[in-house]
Amino acid sequence: MSQTPAVGPPIRVAVADDHTLFREGLRALFDSRADVELVGSAADGAEAVKVAVTARPQVMLMDIRMPDEDGIAVTSRLQVLAPDVAVVMLTMVDDAEQLAEAIRHGAVGYVLKGADEDELLEVVHAAARRELHFGPSAVAHARAMLRAGGAPYAPPLPELSEREREILDLLASGYDVARIAGRLHLSTKSVRNYLTGIPRRLGVPDREAALARARAAGLGRHRPT
Repeated sequence: MSQTPAVGPPIRVAVADDHTLFREGLRALFDSRADVELVGSAADGAEAVKVAVTARPQVMLMDIRMPDEDGIAVTSRLQVLAPDVAVVMLTMVDDAEQLAEAIRHGAVGYVLKGADEDELLEVVHAAARRELHFGPSAVAHARAMLRAGGAPYAPPLPELSEREREILDLLASGYDVARIAGRLHLSTKSVRNYLTGIPRRLGVPDREAALARARAAGLGRHRPT
C-alpha cells in the first residue's frame, strides 16, 4: 500500500456498515494514515444519519445494505440533512442498477468492499474533492449509462428482484449456498428459499435452466476467492 503524504489537515471520514469486523478493518487502515482521520462509525441507517449530522465528516463510506434503512435511502436523506457530506457507496456485489440508483440519490463514489486499500483511499480522496469516482469494476457501468444518454437502466433479468439477481449472479459465478449467505449477510435458509423461487420467476423448469439464463444475460462474473 502506498503512503500519500498529508497536505493540510486529514480528510474526515465516517463509516456506516453493519459488520463490526469490516468497520474495525477500516479503522485500522485509517489509523495508519496521516491523510485521513476516522471521526465516526455507524452500524445501521439511523446511526449513519446521526453520525453524518453530528460528526460532519467530509466523506462517509456507506454500505448499501444495512439494517432498518438501506444506504441509498440514507444517502438521499443526507442530501437535505448533511449536504456537505460526500457519500461513497460500499457494496459486496457489482450491480449496474445499484450504481444508477446511488448516483441518482447523490452518491459521488461507488466501490466494492473487496477493493484494495489504494483503490479505496483513491475514492476517498476524490470524494473529498467532490469528484465522481468509481472503482474499476463500476467504470464500465458508468460509461454505459453515459452512452445511453441518461436513459433509465434496464437490469438483466428484470423479472427478478435486486436480491434475487444478486443471489443468481453469485451462484452463476461458482459460489455455493453457504458462501452466498456469508457474502450477502443472509441465512442459508433464506438463500435456499430465494433459489427455489428464482426458476419460477424466470419461467424456466429448474435451477440449471436459471443458471443458463443468468450467464446468457452476463451474470456470473464474480469468481470466488
